[in-house]
Amino acid sequence: MSLQNKEFHQYVLEQLAELENFRSISMMGGYIYYYKDKPFGGIYGNASFMVKNTRASKEAMPESSLEPPYAGAKEMLSVTLLEHPQELMVMIRKMYEELPENKPKRKK
Repeated sequence: MSLQNKEFHQYVLEQLAELENFRSISMMGGYIYYYKDKPFGGIYGNASFMVKNTRASKEAMPESSLEPPYAGAKEMLSVTLLEHPQELMVMIRKMYEELPENKPKRKK
C-alpha cells in the first residue's frame, strides 16, 4: 500500500467523518468504501477516489467523467466533491437507494 494512498484515505475519512454507517476496507493497494454495508466506491490506483455510476452521483457531479478504476473494471465516476463534504455525504446517502442489494453469502 502506497503512502500516498494511506494519506489520501485519511483525508477522505476526515471529509466523511459525519457520515453514519460508513466503513472502509483496505483492498489490493487501495480502499473500498461502504455505506450501510453496500459498496459505493473507493480509492483506486494512485489516490483516485471514485464512486459507482448512479443517477444520484451523475446529478451531483455532472462534470465528472466515467473511467474504469483499473483494467477490466466497470466505469466509475471520479469524485469532484471532496472539498465539499456536506454535498458529498448527501450524494452518498442518495446513492444508497440506487445501489444493488448485496448478494447473500454462501454457507461453508
